[in-house]
Amino acid sequence: MSLFLGGIVMSLQQIIAIVIFLCTMGAIITGKVHNTVASLTGAACLVLTHILSIEDCVDAVDVETICILVGMMLLVAVIKNSGIFEYIAIKAAKIAKGRPWPIMVIFILITAVCSGMLDNVTTVLLVGPMTLAITNILKVDPVPYIITQIMASNIGGTATLIGDPPNIMIGSAAKLSFVDFILNTGFATVFVMIVGLICMYFIYGRKLFVEDAAIAKVMQLDENKAIKNRKLMHESVIAIILVALCFIFHDQLGVQSCTVAIAAACIMLLIGGQEPEEIISEVEWPTILFFIGLFIVVGGMKKVGVITMLANGLISITHGNMIVTMMVILWVSAIVSSFLDNIPFVATLIPMILTMQAEGMDVTPIWWALSLGACLGGNGTLIGASANVVLSGISKNNGHPITFGQYFKIGFPMMILSIAVCSVFLLIRFA
Repeated sequence: MSLFLGGIVMSLQQIIAIVIFLCTMGAIITGKVHNTVASLTGAACLVLTHILSIEDCVDAVDVETICILVGMMLLVAVIKNSGIFEYIAIKAAKIAKGRPWPIMVIFILITAVCSGMLDNVTTVLLVGPMTLAITNILKVDPVPYIITQIMASNIGGTATLIGDPPNIMIGSAAKLSFVDFILNTGFATVFVMIVGLICMYFIYGRKLFVEDAAIAKVMQLDENKAIKNRKLMHESVIAIILVALCFIFHDQLGVQSCTVAIAAACIMLLIGGQEPEEIISEVEWPTILFFIGLFIVVGGMKKVGVITMLANGLISITHGNMIVTMMVILWVSAIVSSFLDNIPFVATLIPMILTMQAEGMDVTPIWWALSLGACLGGNGTLIGASANVVLSGISKNNGHPITFGQYFKIGFPMMILSIAVCSVFLLIRFA
């Protein structure tokens, strides 16, 4: 059975799959239903309507992405108990000699680097409270620091394979390595960060002043007292370095990124001396289940041929021109990801790009356009990325709420500027 809609003939299964997808996305966007419940319900509906079998569901799930996420969450759960992140925050404030603008710059760089090596949500959970503690001692408004760290977390997360969930998904689908991301998105984000720091100086840097007494109080802090377990801290530093090296050279070592993440987590669980139940409970299992459900929902669209239709439509609009397609993907991804969660958006576009590849199109630049657009687009609004929501929530809970409009007037222009920088980078790199 098929129906004729808007000049396009679609089967009943395609219509049902689209309806389930749109309802799932609607529930996620509006927040009326928890993201995890929405994605799993959508997956269940596809099975109940016989669009997907259980075997199809298993095949639709990107196991590598799931394993990387679980492995890194377990690793960070162990490492953070050493006190290493609190140590770094206090040390950074003292290196800056308690001066507000240098502290902001150092915290921006710490957030960006940690977001690239761990992940941006985990980073803001660890660095955010310490930022509030330092700004409280300095008696300065923490909101500018929080806003700049939100943007730094998304910029840093864009730079690497593991920094932001969309990159993990893209890397797995396109078979791109850690080094591939460093040489492409990583290189682009360096320019984005330089431009961003210049803008932040003119927006905030010249307005930050503190009293000498507050600076003296910061300089009196003892970073060594932040260390909860010195042995674990040393082990954590070694583990982070080894994990980074394994990610970089995983192709030469003949191991997958997910293997590195899971192995590192298991080793730290063995040597960390902590209760496994406690560490495992800190994994964001609702997020993991959300991903699983989302993969299945998008898998339904792929199974019935909707993704192929979308890919062919985009090719026809851009006439198969790689440069035009690259720019369209970059800017559409950025704008959409500013207002919607970038994860379901990327999950939808990945099979479409794979279909374009199967049609003979060179999609390598398009992968980088999708990564840069989806990840940096998250800086556009306060709801554009998970890190934004988490860090603004921490700020609100500590008596410093950030309104949507307050963030938007800074974040959205900065996002547009960053995408403009990326446009120039991609055109020079691939045109």
